[in-house]
Amino acid sequence: MPDLSHFAQIVVSGAGVGFIYGLIGIGFCVIYNASGIVNFAQGAFVMLGGMVTQVLLAKAGLPYLAAAVLATLAVAALGVVVERLVVRPLWDRRATMFVMILATLAVQIVIERGTLIVAGDQPKTLPNFTDGEPLRLAGLAFSRQLLWIAGASLVLVGLLALFFARTRTGKAMRACAINREAAALQGIPVERMLAYAFALSAGLGAVAGILITPTQYTAFNVGVPFAISGFIAAIVGGFGNAAGAFIGGLMLGVAQAIAIVLFGAGFKNVAALSILLVFLLFRPGGIFGKA
Repeated sequence: MPDLSHFAQIVVSGAGVGFIYGLIGIGFCVIYNASGIVNFAQGAFVMLGGMVTQVLLAKAGLPYLAAAVLATLAVAALGVVVERLVVRPLWDRRATMFVMILATLAVQIVIERGTLIVAGDQPKTLPNFTDGEPLRLAGLAFSRQLLWIAGASLVLVGLLALFFARTRTGKAMRACAINREAAALQGIPVERMLAYAFALSAGLGAVAGILITPTQYTAFNVGVPFAISGFIAAIVGGFGNAAGAFIGGLMLGVAQAIAIVLFGAGFKNVAALSILLVFLLFRPGGIFGKA
């Protein structure tokens, strides 16, 4: 059993991963709020964020910031392609949620196989954004990459909150989720809002992948675990509630870190699925959802 200081360090480490889960969960919420669609290709966008950045750094020799920005834009553009070629035809035909989920899962698999063919099956990683020893505060060690993850995540969450609350596009995207017919009658370009939602969600996933890859690795098959964790975070927070998804991601990351230390790495997924079951049974609306 870890002592109090060790336990606090575990919480800090788990929170670093939890920030990433929260961003992925927000990506789910962005698309769901704009269209009512659950996009299970979100994990592929996370994988591609780190993978494309690594390729641009290693093969093209671009500066780190330029590679990260270009990777984010490229993945956001891919999100629009997925929306146009796969999601919109089904959406126009009012396909059921089950069909949408199967379609996005198929997209996830296609992107994985394509990445395997192009980039190979060897894991890849990225250098830390800044070098140096971990910062120490109150006996706890904070890696510099963890501070980047926390800072960037909090900034993105704040900007998204302002986007949905204060901008016309953000409000239009929310209106489309509530009632697409009524939104169209009010002059809102519903199809354009759906494309914006996929671009924004894919870009968020790419940023999450870029932030987390320096602390571990990326490979063609890491997308599904990230998608599942982000989906659980979104459910825990109250599906469709971006702030709730972020808090749910933090809870999930900390719970997994504690489970790994107490019971072993094999219990990481057990902890995540146990949290999902608890919320589905006793609070299916999530922390901030309606009862």
